[in-house]
Amino acid sequence: MANRDLVVIGGSAGSFPPLRALLRSFPADLPAAIAVVIHVPHDSIGVLTAVSPAGCELPVVHVEQGSTIDRGVVYVAPPNHHLLVRDGHFVLGNGPRENLARPAIDPLFRSAALEWGPRAIGVILSGRLDDGAAGLASIKDAGGAAVVQSPRDARVSEMPLAALRSTPVDVSADAADLGPAIERLVREPPGAAHTVSDRLAFEVAIAMGGEIPPEFMKRFTKPQLLTCPDCGGVMSQVESSGPLRFRCRVGHAMTGGALLSKQEGDVDEAVRVALRIIEERAELIARMGREAAEVGRPNMADLYERRSLEYHRQAETLRRALVQIMASDGESEGNDPAALEVHGASDDSEL
Repeated sequence: MANRDLVVIGGSAGSFPPLRALLRSFPADLPAAIAVVIHVPHDSIGVLTAVSPAGCELPVVHVEQGSTIDRGVVYVAPPNHHLLVRDGHFVLGNGPRENLARPAIDPLFRSAALEWGPRAIGVILSGRLDDGAAGLASIKDAGGAAVVQSPRDARVSEMPLAALRSTPVDVSADAADLGPAIERLVREPPGAAHTVSDRLAFEVAIAMGGEIPPEFMKRFTKPQLLTCPDCGGVMSQVESSGPLRFRCRVGHAMTGGALLSKQEGDVDEAVRVALRIIEERAELIARMGREAAEVGRPNMADLYERRSLEYHRQAETLRRALVQIMASDGESEGNDPAALEVHGASDDSEL
């Protein structure tokens, strides 16, 4: 009898402890393959060591190009490559970054939705921003199952909150309870296959490194008055379920949350540059005023002094703005689990 036989797991900041606990809980005879994407820098080493927990009964391996997908094995995405599934094998894609990351979670989840349909289970763990929310919605749309770590249990709740807001999940639970819940879903027969959008195939091909077909941009996106922070191109809104998403013409993809985060960093940097220039002008004009006073030009010295004071006032305004920017960057409306609005499952869901 068929069962759900592919579990795709995504996480970011704070996800290693729940991931290790989850992997330790799986029995040696788990009839499913496990594929894991964790956000790591492109030059990271030792990812496998960080993921592999002591006491795990399943082998944990780095994915290689073309690896077969075998049940009872945990496959970990290497740095700087998107991990995708295709025709019963893993593919390492060199497409553009998505949600500021490569590997990103959304490409793996979309490819699982496209290839495995109702036999796929998507799992979102602790992390910042909202990578994985759109991909989890794709898995659910294809008839698969959706599982999310409870935001109250996650060290960083933004990613679980985004997933819960985007998708009617099957299970939301603490990390200690996720393993048994996922094993039960694995051993259940999958539901009926759902028709998936042609958009999925286009986006999976982009993550593999293919060019963006004009048909994709015409059918599934609408140009917006937004600039891609990675390349400076025009961003287009992707029409899909899940969170608000954008792509530029060369393929960089970002949710609204990821784009906002990147813009906040750019604003911070721009204000700091402006502050430096204004402070330098204030000092330069002050020196010119002192020089004018020394050579007996009091009117010019007075003018320079007034201009210098004005620049100092402008600099102080920018400093206050920087404080406000830093304060707002540290806040996240999604960080309060008590304000959570979810679809389909509570944190203490009964399976």
